[in-house]
Amino acid sequence: MKRMLADGFPDIYSIAPAFRDGEAGKRHRPEFTLVEWYRRDFGLDDIVTDTIGLIAHALDRPALKDTVIRCDYAKAFKEVLKIDPRGAKVAALADIAGADARLRQTMGGRRDGWLDLLFATRIARGFPKDRLTVVSHFPASQAALARLCPRDDSVADRFEVFCGPIELANGYVELTDADEQSERMDRDIEIRATYKRRSVPRDERLIEALRAGLPPCAGVALGLERLHMIDAGTNDINDVVSFSE
Repeated sequence: MKRMLADGFPDIYSIAPAFRDGEAGKRHRPEFTLVEWYRRDFGLDDIVTDTIGLIAHALDRPALKDTVIRCDYAKAFKEVLKIDPRGAKVAALADIAGADARLRQTMGGRRDGWLDLLFATRIARGFPKDRLTVVSHFPASQAALARLCPRDDSVADRFEVFCGPIELANGYVELTDADEQSERMDRDIEIRATYKRRSVPRDERLIEALRAGLPPCAGVALGLERLHMIDAGTNDINDVVSFSE
């Protein structure tokens, strides 16, 4: 879709199946449906507002737009866990997680992995169930395809939207710099090799599109089954799919 934007398409969206191997449970399935869209010339606040509006409309709960909780990623860690995620050592993060020897060995020195674990198990679990929570400005090391924040390059213009502890959407103000994106891909490949994970090829077509000129834009991916879970009032994704096996 970003290649299409680089080729001159206006605002664009898709509703399509997605696949993620190795994840299964009450909130995860290897095959799921993503609603994905891009808005040209949107900044972080613009795309967050856009996302909240879509969720509230889809659920037919307009009041959700008026009760949104906005929080900064680092501030959430400081308030809930009393630590600064930008400087905390891996050992300290493991201690806060109450990790035993086996978990410490499995997780190793992957600092972002420990942050993800604490965020999911200690922070997101406390989000109010009847309200949307928007967490923004994730660490630069978790930028993925997002640009770094122009005001603070230690964080990324990335956000996630939750309803209670359930993540509904993940969005970025998109990175348009081809060289920076290429460097990130190389780093990801090196990290995967370090932890003996399956190698993935570089997305050269995306790099070519960025070099051709991706316009300023922001994009979001929203899990359709997750949204259906909220609407149905269930905590099990298998309740909202036609075939659970």
